[in-house]
Amino acid sequence: MAGMSTQELRDAFFINRLFVPGEVTGHFTDLDRLVVGGVMPGGQPLELPNHKETGRAFFLERRELGAINIGGAGSIVADGKAFALDRLDCAYVPMGTKSVSFSSADPKNPAKFYFLSCPAHAAHPAAMMKSSEAAPVKLGAMETANQRTIYKFIHQGGIQSCQLVMGLTALEPGNVWNSFPPHTHWRRTEIYFYFDLGDRALAHFLGEPQESRHLFLHDEDVALSPNWSMHFGCGTGNYKFIWGMAGENQVFDDMDPAKPLDLR
Repeated sequence: MAGMSTQELRDAFFINRLFVPGEVTGHFTDLDRLVVGGVMPGGQPLELPNHKETGRAFFLERRELGAINIGGAGSIVADGKAFALDRLDCAYVPMGTKSVSFSSADPKNPAKFYFLSCPAHAAHPAAMMKSSEAAPVKLGAMETANQRTIYKFIHQGGIQSCQLVMGLTALEPGNVWNSFPPHTHWRRTEIYFYFDLGDRALAHFLGEPQESRHLFLHDEDVALSPNWSMHFGCGTGNYKFIWGMAGENQVFDDMDPAKPLDLR
């Protein structure tokens, strides 16, 4: 990373244009084999397709999937079991699920399902959680411009999974910093999906604490963070982001802190 140009950094650690009307969009990464995707159904349901990259008979034969809806009301049907998701609700689909479809309640206000999928070796029950059911955790302060609320969906104390951990963070008006002071966690990859930015810009910081880099992101952009990299950002206004992790450790608080005065 230290020797990369801006474009090389974007090619390696940045994803955009996830939501295309009437399509399923997905990106395989080399970070714990995570797939990052977006689904924006129109008038007809959209089926989750398989891909030769899985090397399996169907997409979730040896994978699990978590999805959060950031658009209008919609639903996910997993092997015949339906989950109705309003905005900011979450669904979990386990390993072994053969059929997954996504639909919008109103094509004029389509659902927008952001999803992550990672390898799995055990199946847990399919489940969903309303945003109102996710126990909020308040962090930060107005004085440090990082007052925010964390909503945990897929984690040890919520929806059970094999490896996947997923939730979202909402910054209060007047606050711009997220995940600061920063940290790394060698046991997990993490991926950030920023949304509700409007026309505002955001600088996402990555890299080792003594060799930092940054990317400028806009609404509905994704930043990929290897396990050795920091992951934090600062916007020109408040926003939300969905965080997702996979690796050998699901303990949310297992982090390796980096001291702000030591950053370079």
